[in-house]
Amino acid sequence: MAQFTLENELNSALRMDAPLTRVAPMGYQRKALNDSECNASLNISLKTPKKNANKSFSGSKTPSNSASGSSKKTPKSGGKLGTPGNRTRTPGGDRFIPNRSTSQFNLGHYKHMMEQKGPDESEALLSPSEKEYKRVMNENLNGDLMSSKILSFKAKAPSAPESFNSNLRVLYSSSKTASTTKKAMRQVPQVPERILDAPDIMDDYYLNLLDWSVTNNLAVCLGGAVYLWNGTTGTITQLMGMDNDDEYIGAVSWVKEGNYLAVGTSTGEVQLWDVVEQKRLRNMAGHSARVSSLSWNSFILSSGSRSGNIHHHDVRVPQHHVATLAGHSQEVCGLRWSPDGKFLASGGNDNILNIWSAQFNNLPEDNQPLHVFSQHQAAVKALSWCPWQPGVLASGGGTADRQICFWNCNTGTHLSSVDAKSQVCSLLWSKEHKELISSHGFAQNQLTIWKYPSMTKVADLTGHTARVLHMAMSPDGTTVVSAGADETLRLWKCFEVDDQKKKVQKSVNKDSSKSFRRAMIR
Repeated sequence: MAQFTLENELNSALRMDAPLTRVAPMGYQRKALNDSECNASLNISLKTPKKNANKSFSGSKTPSNSASGSSKKTPKSGGKLGTPGNRTRTPGGDRFIPNRSTSQFNLGHYKHMMEQKGPDESEALLSPSEKEYKRVMNENLNGDLMSSKILSFKAKAPSAPESFNSNLRVLYSSSKTASTTKKAMRQVPQVPERILDAPDIMDDYYLNLLDWSVTNNLAVCLGGAVYLWNGTTGTITQLMGMDNDDEYIGAVSWVKEGNYLAVGTSTGEVQLWDVVEQKRLRNMAGHSARVSSLSWNSFILSSGSRSGNIHHHDVRVPQHHVATLAGHSQEVCGLRWSPDGKFLASGGNDNILNIWSAQFNNLPEDNQPLHVFSQHQAAVKALSWCPWQPGVLASGGGTADRQICFWNCNTGTHLSSVDAKSQVCSLLWSKEHKELISSHGFAQNQLTIWKYPSMTKVADLTGHTARVLHMAMSPDGTTVVSAGADETLRLWKCFEVDDQKKKVQKSVNKDSSKSFRRAMIR
């Protein structure tokens, strides 16, 4: 029998057209087998009761048993059937289905509910139970958002101990009151308050043809004559005139009390006039060339000439010439005594600015300047002393320089400078504000108000059609008069007193008058 069996097997193996019984299934056969297994396992999961959906898998049925409806279980293996690694998987066995978490079903239900409500539906339309359900689901799904912030400011930073001192405290400290109480930029009138004609005024940069007295009389030099304009009444009178047509006035300057006027002529003479009586008191000669600058220091009258010399005249004595200052090689076009009478500033066409002491000698070689400043690159005509800082001088240069410089004459140091962009003809400090005004030539022919010490522009006053050669300030310090080569005088009310200062001054005056009356009654 065994021989016949072997022959039958050999014959079946050698037959090429017979079906193969013990070979691996083809690819399409394996795919069909797997699909049938997946469908069978899916049917089993759908037929499982809902209460057992979340329980761990404790048993399995073969597809053959499930298909036949038999309830016979497979033999148990040595490991737990719920663990995939320990289960014995036979060909055609059950496919492992992982457990579903309860939150996944809730999440799906929540999203489904939101899709039915619609994205544009307002939260106010939801019922209270739906709102509470939405809040709970949001907390469960998204977590506590407040605890997941990157930065959370719960309390102030701890303060430093009292003994701690930080050098950065001043740099990084700020005050709200300083910004709120910051004073706004004041308004400056852009048009002159009054315009006066000045025919025949000389277009000469080196002359000083304008000055305003404390008695409110404005002296103006027009050619060979001196005219007085009364600022209170508006009347105009001619004080004097030169004898010859080719002679002219080079400079005028009021004494501090305002009752005498010094006049420098083109012949080198210095005349002293009584304004009230309108007569000449004396004629002081001594210069070899025209007198183009004058300045008073009590009873000492200083005059600068084209020769480069400066003469000191004592108007009380017959021998008026008491000293000579020889510090310039060209014409002295700028001359100013300091308010305290300690220093005399002189600027010349040689681009030199000299500072002289009030103590002088009769011999010229014994009189040497205290300080010599040579920073300017053009003639130094514009000179003005600061009224609230003793020893501080402002000077301006001509066309080739255009600089406004500040000097400390007590120490002889250069404080600062600013480029004025044009020829500086005259400078004046304000008495009420920490500002100064400068007059200029080509190309705008303007007056510029500067904030000191920052030197930022407050305003530009335009209107002159030629360079503004001279300036003078009213006795109350509120008005500036400018004289230009366009033969006009323009009065600018650019330094009005602040209203608060006026109230303080009125209250002080009232208190002083009351105290004076009480003293008189006693």
